[in-house]
Amino acid sequence: MQVVDLSHPVRTGMQVFPGDPSVELRSAATVAADGFAVAQLHLGSHTGTHLDAPLHTVQDGTAVDAMPLEALMGPARIVSLPGSAANTVLSWKDVSGQLAGLLPGTIVLFSTGWSRHFNTPAYLEHPTFDAEIAERLVAAGVRLVGVDTLNPDPTPGPAEPGQAQGGTFLPFHDVFLGSGGGIVENLTNLDEVPWPEPWFSALPLRLEGLDGSPVRAVAFKP
Repeated sequence: MQVVDLSHPVRTGMQVFPGDPSVELRSAATVAADGFAVAQLHLGSHTGTHLDAPLHTVQDGTAVDAMPLEALMGPARIVSLPGSAANTVLSWKDVSGQLAGLLPGTIVLFSTGWSRHFNTPAYLEHPTFDAEIAERLVAAGVRLVGVDTLNPDPTPGPAEPGQAQGGTFLPFHDVFLGSGGGIVENLTNLDEVPWPEPWFSALPLRLEGLDGSPVRAVAFKP
């Protein structure tokens, strides 16, 4: 089996969505002092490469532990969008040519190359995706979509933490999560997947009743 890791490493001080909990990993026990090693983790549910469950933006939506696992793995279509400029709004016309013949249940992954800016201020100025894309994907039977950016919608700057949570700044989320689907954010290495139509997996921790979870996202060829 060939496997490509599509996940950013989780480390202390890594970049997070403006206003989200900071990430701190510290030692709670060591082999030298205690005979075993244990780490203490402080992080938000949307740290690093992670899954947004419907509950993230939908009142009484499905929590991450209740999402069907079969919807979070399966055949994927990578849509390559190299050269996407900062703050560009990508439209259905920009992506439709690579989505012909899409079968229901296919996972769609958008590769803009923006993950190269992860952990820099430029990462906040990522391309975004028009809500029509979400509408078309939902109509085609897509239940999981992934992006190699912080957000398929615009991300507020550091001086505006939480501003996007009101709903008006999250049209892609509103449509896709509102349909019961999931969104994987902060993917990386999509351009390193050498084969067409890979299988994809992004399984979350079983965090009861929560709105999202970090995942270990991978593309593989059985």
